[in-house]
Amino acid sequence: MTNWTKKNVTKADIEPLCNAYSIDKILASIFVRRGITEGSDILYYLEKDLRFQHEPFLLPNMEDAVERILQAEEEGEKILIFGDSDTDGITSTTILYDYLKGRGIDVSWRIPVGDDPYGLSKDAVNKFYDQGGSLIITVDCGISNYEEVELANSLGIDVIVTDHHNPQATLPQASVIVNPKLEESVYPFKEISGAAVAYKLVSALRYAHTDFYNSEITIIEVSQEEDSVLIDCVKIKNLVKVKELHERIIPGRTSIYDTKLLNFLTGQVLYAWDSQAVKNAFLNIFGSGIDFMLNDLRAEIGAVIPAVKNKTSEQLAKLSSIAKYIPSQSGLLESLYNLYVTYCKKVIASKHPDFVKAESRDIQMVGIAALADIMPMKNENRIFVNQCIQSIKKAGPREGLRELFAKFKLVPDMTSSVDLSWNVIPAINAAGRLGKPDVALKLFLEENPRQREALAEGIFAMNEERKVLVQNASFKVHNDAEKSVSEHSNKFCVVVSEDIQPGLTGLFAAKLMSDFGVPSFALTFSQEICIGSVRSKRGFIVTKFLDDMGDFFLNHGGHNYAAGFSFEKEKLPQFISYLKEASKSVQLSDEEEAVEIDAEIPPSYLAPEVFKLIDTFEPYGNENSELVFMTKNARLCDAMLVGKKEPFHLKLTFDCGKYKFPAMFWSQGERLKKDIAVGQSYDILYTLSRNYFNGTVTNQLMIKELKAADAK
Repeated sequence: MTNWTKKNVTKADIEPLCNAYSIDKILASIFVRRGITEGSDILYYLEKDLRFQHEPFLLPNMEDAVERILQAEEEGEKILIFGDSDTDGITSTTILYDYLKGRGIDVSWRIPVGDDPYGLSKDAVNKFYDQGGSLIITVDCGISNYEEVELANSLGIDVIVTDHHNPQATLPQASVIVNPKLEESVYPFKEISGAAVAYKLVSALRYAHTDFYNSEITIIEVSQEEDSVLIDCVKIKNLVKVKELHERIIPGRTSIYDTKLLNFLTGQVLYAWDSQAVKNAFLNIFGSGIDFMLNDLRAEIGAVIPAVKNKTSEQLAKLSSIAKYIPSQSGLLESLYNLYVTYCKKVIASKHPDFVKAESRDIQMVGIAALADIMPMKNENRIFVNQCIQSIKKAGPREGLRELFAKFKLVPDMTSSVDLSWNVIPAINAAGRLGKPDVALKLFLEENPRQREALAEGIFAMNEERKVLVQNASFKVHNDAEKSVSEHSNKFCVVVSEDIQPGLTGLFAAKLMSDFGVPSFALTFSQEICIGSVRSKRGFIVTKFLDDMGDFFLNHGGHNYAAGFSFEKEKLPQFISYLKEASKSVQLSDEEEAVEIDAEIPPSYLAPEVFKLIDTFEPYGNENSELVFMTKNARLCDAMLVGKKEPFHLKLTFDCGKYKFPAMFWSQGERLKKDIAVGQSYDILYTLSRNYFNGTVTNQLMIKELKAADAK
């Protein structure tokens, strides 16, 4: 039995969170135990609206990418979208292709199929050149395609790389690179999927077709202090703060020519919340020599957002939702900036309702990609997945998803991240793993419903085939895998087998890592090329490990804990030797057999309201594990064996005083009447769940472990 541990938290730890965010003590204690104490992190658990996502133009080189695509549209150029073959690449390609096709642009797509290598290929570049193409946009790949981009350059083809994988020391010489992980990036959150980057590009392109695109304004706010006046200014372009100026002026002593104001404000369209009040302040400070042409921001915004029309700027600062979470954005100027962004988006949504509808379709793809690529479930990834699920529930699954939902008998109104992660995403990935990712991409792009149904049927069949292949190959390589762990100093698991399909190396590496608890490598062959994947844990950063091998690989790249690579088959002995030697010095962090308890809930406090915590913390996933609770002295009032073929599982009911809760204890049927008996009280370790059946939703506990209440 594992060790149950619960971090100690004090009243002093949780009270500030309760007061600042109006949350109860249980939620605050969970935040503290999980180290979620900064408002900028708490925001993404308590807020789910898309307005809290980061602005597209914060991504490096986004304006350059938009301008190049606008030029291609204007001049009727032929564009190729090149994506990856996994779910992230397929969804990325879908998002960008949908948009460009909808604009009437001459656009085509290509992704690796069969034995094609990862990333942009020279063959793709050459064929596109033969077709008269002039612009390639990579999605979810390209950051390591130096030679392929160089070839494109030599043929007069521009390349825009949009990617999210870790850049290596040398970047490809692309016309534009949009990647949140570039060294110069100021994007607030780096760990977004390739589909999220593609979605941000499309969002920026939509914005480029509004009246606000490339218009630069400056907002001015003046505040009186004891013996001085503070003048705050911010320049905004494409909804991003470009530059700020903060000047403290002493009236009667400081001339405007002694300040930086004239240079900062010259040539700008100037706004103030209360333009007359600011004009009067400037008149008092600098006299009548200079007349600033100030526009009234309150009048413009008030016409769109009536609730703020009669508010002073000081009142606006107190109303700001973002300021509640991020104190540094609580100033008057920050409040006006955030309000201006909201105003612009409301105007755009009103004038372009088609943008809103298209964004809802896109966000379904972005949410699926975040789950599929195991992005950390924090920051804006949480918004993407939550909005994905809400879009599916309200508008229904988009084309392609609709057919997959039908195949898996999923009910859109009851969609959860678990449904997507355990049914839809493996099916999409199966197409890519079996060398036919184009089938999945065609499913999302096909306009004919009957054709989509046939494609979905094919994907469903491939998913079943994938399960059989993994099961058969796992059986064959298990002994070799177990033996390899000791051969690699109990630090790595390494399997090389032709029984592994080239597209399944990632799945195998993940399974080996799960089975043996160490970073795992799975390798197979495609003709004279060795193809491999590595999945990692315990602090071992695989991308750095592969980078340190220099130019050994034909291709390699990925994320910190998941990567792929390829090299010539003749180099395999050298690679295995390197792994054995490296394993001797690798340091892995310890993993104790312990379960961290998020909160202890006494039986009398276990009520339906507690299940609302699911809504706060879902979606679960990478860096946001499922909530685990403990309740002591819970009386078992009913128990029965359940199971379709054999009664392996236990369905229990616990009496918690005012409420009784059903619970499932999987694969523990043999314990009934041995150490589990009706009428006894138990300490239980569990997660919270909702069971959907025939339109009825029932709260239930999912038991992880239980022990007699008096057990020590």
